[in-house]
Formats: sequence, C-alpha cells, structure tokens
Amino acid sequence: MTRRIFLVRHGETDWNLAGRLQGSHDIPLNDLGREQAAETARVVERLSGGARHLDFVASPLSRAAQTMAILRAELGLPPDAFRRDARLREITFGRWEGSTWPELRRRDPVSLAARDADPWNFSPPGGESYAELSTRVLEAVAELTGDAVVVTHGGVVRAMLHAFAGMPPSQAVELPVRQGAVYLIENGAFELAVA
Repeated sequence: MTRRIFLVRHGETDWNLAGRLQGSHDIPLNDLGREQAAETARVVERLSGGARHLDFVASPLSRAAQTMAILRAELGLPPDAFRRDARLREITFGRWEGSTWPELRRRDPVSLAARDADPWNFSPPGGESYAELSTRVLEAVAELTGDAVVVTHGGVVRAMLHAFAGMPPSQAVELPVRQGAVYLIENGAFELAVA
C-alpha cells in the first residue's frame, strides 16, 4: 500500500468513560471527545503537510461523524463534506453491547473463556468476530483513491493495524487504541502521533 492513511479513533463518549462496549450503539461525543477531535486536526495537519488534498471518510455512527466534522472545521474545511461508509462502523458486540468487561466476566464466563482462547475469531452472541470485521473494513479501504483521513472506531483501528502494518492478530485485538491521536499507516508500518 503506497498511500498514507491518517487513522483516527473517534473522541471519547460517556460510554467510553464508563467502560461500556458501544459497538453499533450510536453514542455521541462528550465534552472531552469534542476536544480530542480538535486535537487530531492539528496532528493530521502537521503529519500531512496540508490536509486539503486528502480524502476524508468516516464511519456513519455519530461519534465518528462528529469527530470528522470537528476535525474538518479545525482545518478550515466544510465540516460535513466527507464520505460516510457503513463498512467502517465499529465491530458489533451483539448482546454484549452496553455491558462492561467485568460485568461480562460475571454474567457470561463461558463465552469470555472462549473469547480469551481465540479473540480474533470469536463472535459474541449476536455479534461479529474481528475476522469478519476485517473483511468489510478491507473492502472499504480498497476504495480509497489516495492519502486519506479515516475516522472510525477502536476495533476498526485494530483490524487495520493488523492488515496494513503487520501487527499479529493476538496483539492487535488487545491493543488499547487512543482517542485524540492519529495512527499514520504508511509503507507497511504505523506511527502513533499526538498533539
């Protein structure tokens, strides 16, 4: 892959703060999340040497779309002039959504043990696996025509770091993905940059 991808996880939400699995739930940014979105604009501008020429695409979930709109406004670009691609939405946790990991360990220890044994291929009840997530994410990324800012979710960042930067699946699935940071993917590697 010769293009550069400026990969951004959406800013913080109240569910992030509480440690709840959001998945497909449409939770908006909180105040800190809006600040983090503005910070990522400065990082993208610094790394790209001028963001106006970039392609901009985001997950349609409001936390990602809000992050992109704030980022673009900070860059002096029309806030809503970006593409939304449903294939970049967060991994679906099914019936686990809204729960915290400690709650799930108490309520569903058998499923959590199965996940711990093979986290890349495990699907939560009514959800999807990282392997399934990767398939749809790779389809979306294949359609990027040049250097791009992609605002998405922690699970998608993990899938992309595995696919494009060679991070082993067992390491990618456990990676704590930062908010307010940019993961620059280029030439088979990635760089984490913050304001």
